[in-house]
Amino acid sequence: MNKTLLSAALIAGFGVAAFAPQAAHAASTGTINFTGKVYADTCAINVNGGATVALPVVATSAFAATVGTPLTSSATNFNIALTACDTNLVSGKVAFTGTNIDASTGNLKNSLTSNNSNVEIQLLNSSAAVINTSTNVNAPTIALTTGAGTTQLTAQYITTATATTAGMVSSSVGFTLTYN
Repeated sequence: MNKTLLSAALIAGFGVAAFAPQAAHAASTGTINFTGKVYADTCAINVNGGATVALPVVATSAFAATVGTPLTSSATNFNIALTACDTNLVSGKVAFTGTNIDASTGNLKNSLTSNNSNVEIQLLNSSAAVINTSTNVNAPTIALTTGAGTTQLTAQYITTATATTAGMVSSSVGFTLTYN
């Protein structure tokens, strides 16, 4: 009887152990995969056949007396062309930078402060959406096909005061391209 009782106790003990929660075991191996892309040096960049976009000469009377009104008759198209790009690239996203950017309007300030004519220069993308050069909202992405691509932009005067005065206008803006 002692043997039967001992055998029954052992079987009961093993049965309880079989249903007891087991400690979690961590995997001792794993894999981390990495991908990337290396491309040849950046593309050759050409802005409108040069680096200067000449806006038209306009009379002060052409401007509206309302602040923030663009002078659409001054709209001047220009292109940014990328060539000699690595053929593995599919696009270049434009981002504008510089000290002539008006942070409150996103337009380009007149850098000739002695000839302030109460106008700034506003940029538009190829869809005619205003580009905020401060935040780069609506900044273009240039699609690349076989190592080349072009986008058209527009520059136009925009008023900063109710009275536009005569004077020279000059500005500049830098840009960088993030390739994809």
